[in-house]
Amino acid sequence: MIRVLNEQASLEFYDKAFGLKVAERFTFDDFTLVYLSNDEQSFELELTINNDRDRPYELGDGYGHLAVSVADLEAEHARIEGAGLQPLPIKELSCGDRFVGKFFFISDPDGYKIEVLQRGAPGRSL
Repeated sequence: MIRVLNEQASLEFYDKAFGLKVAERFTFDDFTLVYLSNDEQSFELELTINNDRDRPYELGDGYGHLAVSVADLEAEHARIEGAGLQPLPIKELSCGDRFVGKFFFISDPDGYKIEVLQRGAPGRSL
């Protein structure tokens, strides 16, 4: 679950970046919960929109983040960049001589960092 300030901007971003669409929505007096999913992955991302919030959330200095695996990292990077979403460059991670994987990060409208990683990379079972 992540808290977002602008529901529409978040919905557009997550659809454009990852094909996540509204699976379900619950509207309460003080807040709304929106669950996003797609046909490719078996998870849901919950967006919480607090009705009385008028300023961006402070994300803190923790490094927790959402990670999404993709079948073709280079193609996804090019597609996301072509959509104007400004991904960071692709990086590779190794531990000593062992290659761990390839990934890049992108930020959503609220500044949350999302890791996009190559599915099935050595050392990864995603």
